[in-house]
Amino acid sequence: MQSLRSIFVTFVVLLPVSLTNSIPIDETFSQCLTLHSQIPNQFPSAIYTPTNGSYNSILESTAQNLRYLLPSVPKPEFIFTPFHDSQVQAAVICAKQLGIHMRVRSGGHDYEGLSFVSLIEKPFMILDLVKLRKVNVDIAHNTAWIQAGATIGEVYYRISEKSAVHGFPAGLCTALGIGGHITGGAYGPMMRKYGLGVDNALDARIVDANGRVLDRKAMGEDLFWAISGGGGGSFGIILWWKIKLVPVPQTVTVFTVTKSLEQGGNRILYKWQQVAPNIDQNLFIRVIILPGNSSVPDQRTVTTSYNALFLGDANRLLQVMKRSFPELGLTRKDCLETTWIKSVLYIAGFPNGTAPEVLLQAKSTPKTYFKAKSDFVREVIPEDSLDALWKIFLQDDGSKMIWNPYGGQMSRIAESATPFPHRKGTLYKIMHITKWLDGEKSMAKHMDWIRKFYSYMAPYVSKYPREAYVNYKDLDLGMNQKNNTSFLKATSWGYRYFKGNFNRLVKVKTKVDPSNFFRHEQSIPPLPTGGRE
Repeated sequence: MQSLRSIFVTFVVLLPVSLTNSIPIDETFSQCLTLHSQIPNQFPSAIYTPTNGSYNSILESTAQNLRYLLPSVPKPEFIFTPFHDSQVQAAVICAKQLGIHMRVRSGGHDYEGLSFVSLIEKPFMILDLVKLRKVNVDIAHNTAWIQAGATIGEVYYRISEKSAVHGFPAGLCTALGIGGHITGGAYGPMMRKYGLGVDNALDARIVDANGRVLDRKAMGEDLFWAISGGGGGSFGIILWWKIKLVPVPQTVTVFTVTKSLEQGGNRILYKWQQVAPNIDQNLFIRVIILPGNSSVPDQRTVTTSYNALFLGDANRLLQVMKRSFPELGLTRKDCLETTWIKSVLYIAGFPNGTAPEVLLQAKSTPKTYFKAKSDFVREVIPEDSLDALWKIFLQDDGSKMIWNPYGGQMSRIAESATPFPHRKGTLYKIMHITKWLDGEKSMAKHMDWIRKFYSYMAPYVSKYPREAYVNYKDLDLGMNQKNNTSFLKATSWGYRYFKGNFNRLVKVKTKVDPSNFFRHEQSIPPLPTGGRE
């Protein structure tokens, strides 16, 4: 006979939240989880509410942008940290039944905080995958299955544990959560050789809007295509990715060479634009651009740091540079030969001599207040135009740009192969960013500056659409409003992130999640063929 408690729980989960106000929302959710999970009676320790002493530390743990931790920003009713796939499945079923808006976090590095903040509706909860971080490496088959909560640094370390000649072409920031990272593309210093992380994704397991766990075969090729670069939070919850490992040499070489404007920085940067997308595909040279101190007293300059990974030894690198980019003046003294796993630490900015085990600690750069934007460049910016650019760049004391070269394998993959469309013809991608430390005090000043700078850059970057990178979310491009599934409103950002692939993403969304259960400020909208949950 069904117990009285079971009857009560069944009754509760069939009621919308508005009719169960006498029971705290987290308790109602927990009761529902108990009913639906394969692992009952273990949920209270995994649910954190504002009355719990760990709530703030969990909320802030992986959030990188302090703008979205300010007191004025909406906070979740509770945070659920599942420790088994079936609990994620149960969470989707229960959130749907109870009408609780869900945000899903795998790493928390999203630039606009969309994985842990809802600006469009509440109450909302966070499903944080931080406890789901297994990495199962299979060197014999050159593959690995990775849980979505693992960081890219953990993935790199676990691969290196098994082999010194295997790697994976994904991000430079080692604290990125792998689940969301791959859903947006996952670029890194081996992209010119092997493409993006998503180009090397073989399979996945997701929980869909109906609470089903599906692998690639079960979900079908359309949905697998959509999650492989279509951005997180629109189609389901990634549980696992299966990735293809790639070969790396026993010895790789890294270097960083910095040039100021007084040292011919403009001339070298102008040449870099022509060289970096076309040079040997084993070589990735990004440029980190910052304000600096001039040799002239009381004046500022711009420094350009050429930060590189070469899949080979220093002698071969020097030959490549002498032939293709002698303007940089690279010498043997600038070059550091190392292993692939130690190159990961170097590129991520860890001090020389740091042990690879630090990657298991998921350490990231210090949290700051920031606003970022992105651009893709298809024509070389003239040298004289760079001078004018620096005048505006130096107006902000927290300004920074990173130019990442494309070409190589990135030009050989079709725009429609994955939702990530920024392929052939792209010379490089720019990340524009401004950072500050005094919270709301100077926020308006920095936000105004980066919008001004972004506007100034318009003539020099891609057009129709002006492309943007989905993993660098930018709410200035437009956002969905509460309960809004408008396709037309979403095109303001959709075509920038995905170009023509946006139309196919909308069709997939309409098929697999017509009621728009998985939604956020820039989620893929379904066509208006049904209602909202």
